[in-house]
Amino acid sequence: MNTVSAGRIERGDALDLLCNTGLLALGKRADAIRRQFHPDGLVTFVVDRNVNYTNICDTKCSFCAFYRAKDAADAYILTCEQIYGKIAELVGQGGTQLLMQGGLNPDLQIDFFEGLFREIKKRFPGVQNHSLSPAEITSIAAHSVLSLDETLLRLKDSGLDSIPGGGAEILVDEVRNSISPRKIGWEKWSEVMLKAARLGMPTTATMMFGSGEKAEDVIEHLFRVREIQDQGGSFTAFIPWTYQPGNTELGGATATGMDYLKVLALSRIVLDNIPNIQASWVTQGAKMASVALLFGANDLGGTMLEENVVAAAGCSFCMSQQEMITLIHGAGFRAAQRTTTYSILKEFTV
Repeated sequence: MNTVSAGRIERGDALDLLCNTGLLALGKRADAIRRQFHPDGLVTFVVDRNVNYTNICDTKCSFCAFYRAKDAADAYILTCEQIYGKIAELVGQGGTQLLMQGGLNPDLQIDFFEGLFREIKKRFPGVQNHSLSPAEITSIAAHSVLSLDETLLRLKDSGLDSIPGGGAEILVDEVRNSISPRKIGWEKWSEVMLKAARLGMPTTATMMFGSGEKAEDVIEHLFRVREIQDQGGSFTAFIPWTYQPGNTELGGATATGMDYLKVLALSRIVLDNIPNIQASWVTQGAKMASVALLFGANDLGGTMLEENVVAAAGCSFCMSQQEMITLIHGAGFRAAQRTTTYSILKEFTV
């Protein structure tokens, strides 16, 4: 495990940093840790596509503007051929990562995903299938009357390569019960990730903050992620982003750019056992993503040929691969395209 140890901080110290330390001081500390993890000055990205295979969801989270009821006029389930077409476009642009996520649709059970994933692997063997959140996997298991272990093993055997950390929101059940009472609790999220890790599957961890949680909840989330990794987790990266209130039932306001940078920096400081921290240009835009590279982030995530969930909340930042490379160089770093598991495919010169 790639770890930087300079004396672990604990919850009380982290809360003090978040609440009482100035933004620049926090950023400087995070940047120093980023340099220890990544002394080569390399900032990476992956060429990927989000394929949202269905928007039908029976969980109805109050912070989500994407989901639809089954009988809604704009409810959909993509056909397999539509999905293959989207992946073909990704491959045509040099893409290597497929991120399939959708609503928790009770009509889509294990047989659907097994058949789909086998065909994807057959048609596109060079694409990493980095798909299905812990909540989706739990839903598939429940509606297929299977254990989590059997569900994960069958998905892996059919072509699921790795699991993204979506649906984490805040890993505190008091918060989860407030904004998404029908979604799995934090312990079930953790259970899926640890079981996946035991099967040798890489994973990522995320956090959506700014939906009304307390500072203590943000701290608890970070430490629970760190503890999951200590217990044998396979997180390759951590990705914090801000709640987007547009078109949602929950409403409210989004966190400020200062809030985002402080939480990002604190993530780099606390998560001493996770090698990569991603900047969320999808929710923050290119300028803030550039600043984030000086606050602990070393990765810009995916180029996202397609993204629908955040866009449904009215947040639609776009960035081409060349714009991403230019941003990285402009911030004083070396730019490189990577795989899902952070192997370098190509470095781009200035």
